[in-house]
Amino acid sequence: MNESPKNPARRSLFKVLGGVTATGTVSSLLPGCSGSENPTRNSLTFKEIPHRLDYQHHLPEGYKSTVLLRWGDPLHKEETSFQPEELSASSQEQRFGYNNDFIAFMPLAAGTSSTQGYLHIQSKNSDRGLLCVNHEYTQPHLMFPGYNDEYSATRGVSAEHVAIEQAACGHSIVEIQRAKQGWKLVADSPYNRRITSTTPMEITGPAAGDERLKTRQDPSGTQVLGTIGNCAGGKTPWGTVLIAEEGFGGAFQGDPKKLEDSREIENHQLFGIKPENRNWGDHDRRFDIQVEPHEPNRFGWMVEFDPYNPQSKPRKLTSLGRFEHEGFTLVCKPGQPIVAYGGDDDEHQFVYRYVSQDNYQPEDPDTNRKLLVNGTLYAARFADDGSGEWLPLIYGQGPLTAENGFRNQADVMIDARRAAALLGATPMDRPEDVETNPHNDCTYVMLTKNKKRSDTDAANPRARNTAGHVLEIAPPGEKGDRDHTSAQFQWQQFLLGGNPNAENPAERGAYGQQSPYDISEHGWFANPDNVAFDPRGNMWIATDGCERFGFHDGLWAMATEGPLRAAPKHFFGCPQGAEVCGPEFTPDGKTLFIAVQHPADSRNSTYDQPLHRWPDNNPLLPPRPSVLAIYREDDQIVGS
Repeated sequence: MNESPKNPARRSLFKVLGGVTATGTVSSLLPGCSGSENPTRNSLTFKEIPHRLDYQHHLPEGYKSTVLLRWGDPLHKEETSFQPEELSASSQEQRFGYNNDFIAFMPLAAGTSSTQGYLHIQSKNSDRGLLCVNHEYTQPHLMFPGYNDEYSATRGVSAEHVAIEQAACGHSIVEIQRAKQGWKLVADSPYNRRITSTTPMEITGPAAGDERLKTRQDPSGTQVLGTIGNCAGGKTPWGTVLIAEEGFGGAFQGDPKKLEDSREIENHQLFGIKPENRNWGDHDRRFDIQVEPHEPNRFGWMVEFDPYNPQSKPRKLTSLGRFEHEGFTLVCKPGQPIVAYGGDDDEHQFVYRYVSQDNYQPEDPDTNRKLLVNGTLYAARFADDGSGEWLPLIYGQGPLTAENGFRNQADVMIDARRAAALLGATPMDRPEDVETNPHNDCTYVMLTKNKKRSDTDAANPRARNTAGHVLEIAPPGEKGDRDHTSAQFQWQQFLLGGNPNAENPAERGAYGQQSPYDISEHGWFANPDNVAFDPRGNMWIATDGCERFGFHDGLWAMATEGPLRAAPKHFFGCPQGAEVCGPEFTPDGKTLFIAVQHPADSRNSTYDQPLHRWPDNNPLLPPRPSVLAIYREDDQIVGS
């Protein structure tokens, strides 16, 4: 970090951003979010890495990484080493899946095999735990030989390949342990298992059993096979994991205009279902909407599962609404309702909040498991004066009535996008991860980009926003005691992605809220996607789209309080064609897990002729999505 600014113009831009309200006038920062009255010292002392673009991953000096899990790695001892050209669906079901995304580290308490997750969570054990990892989507042209390019893999895929793809989607639960030699997989652990696109699941909440969720395979509308499009997620203090269903529409084929049920025409079109989609439906008929027009309504939900009980059945939570979920993350305060925040990852879609009907009881996990079933979903309206309001999605209130096509609360949840739009929620620039910093109790919204935007507003200030931005939300109350259940909130811009010196306003970034410091030429980034907070409250942002700006995607760290607030430092860089997902710290902050997704995903890169072969760099193996464990060589806290 350069503490002797050389560019006063840039410095003044950073100072002004923190005090700019929606109307463009200078005001004070949101109370309690900035910590400006009691600045904290800089706890991010690592030596920043430069922007670059090559076929390797990069870390600061004094750091090492272990490739902990790769696509195809066996989760059980009886499975053989990975040979991709001999892979079968049944074998893939026992192996680590493809395109790893969200990561949750769930501690395992020493000396106990209890299935009570909250007991393990309370242990905060940082040396042994369950790594729970999403697998968002598959890429046949990088998984199998014989494809000429990405587009040839969308049609004509064999039944065998489709079955392997379905087995490679979903989620992996893997026991890991830290030893003197570093982190390793516990291959004989009874916890190790896969959740795939064919795993039986329960449907809960207001849409369970509704006629729009009934199919010939499930006339009850309460059971479904599998989960797909699993992007980000969340964790609960009672020991369960939440995983999101995001880009599920691409798995379905068929022409919505040919459906007899007029309600589903707009619904399916909204999620990108069309005849030219990938043809899973040729081999698994439930993915053809002409055969099963209600099957897509059984996807697009949040899924909750118990990693500590391998016999437990995952459940889809229709109370959290149906859209392209990036994830939901929780704020849980004893004796109060839980609050969950999430985003709908698409252009001009919305930020959401869920408030449970009942209160969180730390020592009563059975009661807590009901909290995500009964409650109210809200969509956010961001006013130009920096205030905000949560709008309830409740059948019969406002425009959510039969006159507008809603029969009941099930319709409101199935068509949450349409309901939020009718209520007047603010269309956003692809809201992705939404998380609350436990140190200042403020919530941060990652807005990746929106090239389709022509009209602007205070919360989305740039037309054709190619670089993205981050908002900061402060519920009423003081730091540490904010009321996240309140219908009102305040908000402000936290940072604008992009190069601070860019000529194009749509790509011009602004960082640092009131800092007298400049950021380095490598400190800026674009397209914020996932976010995590380390044990000291520093923000870590993973990006998706920096290659368009000439350098790798990666991970940037910054303070949310004090003089270095919103001034990022570059910590990790991906191999070309990849993005970082799911940053996750152990409770002691000494290990950072990250998912490197779709390495070598570049034009004309295929299994037979890939751009590179990270991480193995083995001519007999294709590039493989992988999870890295990152740590300091001297075993101190990551980032310090």
